[in-house]
Amino acid sequence: MASFLLFLGIAILQKSFADVSSDGVIMPSKCEVCKYLVIELQSRLDETGKNKEVIRTGHGIDPSKKKQVDYRKSDLRLIEAIHEPHVCKRILEYNLHKERKGSLRFAKGRSQTMDTLHGLVDKGVKVELGIPYELWDSTSVEVAHMQRLCDTIVEQYDEDLEDWYYNHQDEDLMKYLCKDRVLPKDDQGKKNMKGEEGTADDENLEAKVKKEEL
Repeated sequence: MASFLLFLGIAILQKSFADVSSDGVIMPSKCEVCKYLVIELQSRLDETGKNKEVIRTGHGIDPSKKKQVDYRKSDLRLIEAIHEPHVCKRILEYNLHKERKGSLRFAKGRSQTMDTLHGLVDKGVKVELGIPYELWDSTSVEVAHMQRLCDTIVEQYDEDLEDWYYNHQDEDLMKYLCKDRVLPKDDQGKKNMKGEEGTADDENLEAKVKKEEL
């Protein structure tokens, strides 16, 4: 009886995974990409925001001819936040959680489905997904595409990012970059950012994440 229940449980898990995969690939919207770009860039800036170092700029040995710049407002901080290493590389830390709706489908860490399947393998259960085990945790097509689009947004809106950094840091970066510039006419993208088709709990979680990250 126990063996039958174990077999039945594995069959259900495999069917669930197959159903999710058979829906096809849904590429990230521009809004989803912009959202996670802002989260990661703001995280980078928060990491360096407590640095009280003063940078001296200019040439020559005369200290009076050198300008003192607060690191928190310096070119160096912005360059390091965006390019060293490139902020969009952080997108590759995300995984696709197909059990979630809207933009919440992208999150760091394994999905519940993959956690369950890895747990079965750890217990010695043979699980066949049609791909080698070593590829189970490889970057998904959706996440790889999101990283490429992230690079494109940074390149296309570099002047807007600089303008926000030097002149508008008191404004919410999510609104300043995504809503007002990248997505002024992308209604579908705005719905995805809000977690379209998600539950109230999903939207509350997304709001909490946004508040904590920003």
